[in-house]
Amino acid sequence: MFIVDDPPQQKNLRGTLAFAKSGRNTRATEIFINLADNPMLDDQMFVPFAKMVQGMDVVDQLYSGYGELRPQGKEIDAGRVEEEANEYLVPRFPKLDYIKRARFLP
Repeated sequence: MFIVDDPPQQKNLRGTLAFAKSGRNTRATEIFINLADNPMLDDQMFVPFAKMVQGMDVVDQLYSGYGELRPQGKEIDAGRVEEEANEYLVPRFPKLDYIKRARFLP
């Protein structure tokens, strides 16, 4: 089940959260935090839906050595994560950080 795209109301600035997607109306459960201003994502309709109000100092400390996409990085297979969870992740990405708790503030 996918989430229908929303019209953009804010820009992909550092600290905003947006859904990952692979095309129109393909948002589901994968989100990302913009670690820097990403104006190129605005044109690709990655629509921020939240903004971190504190804790970016913690985000800045998350391990980023795996990169995002090949050939520069060691890309994570999302299908295997869904099927195998930590049995897939832990041995292949031992430095990966995990978010154990998040809260929504009014």
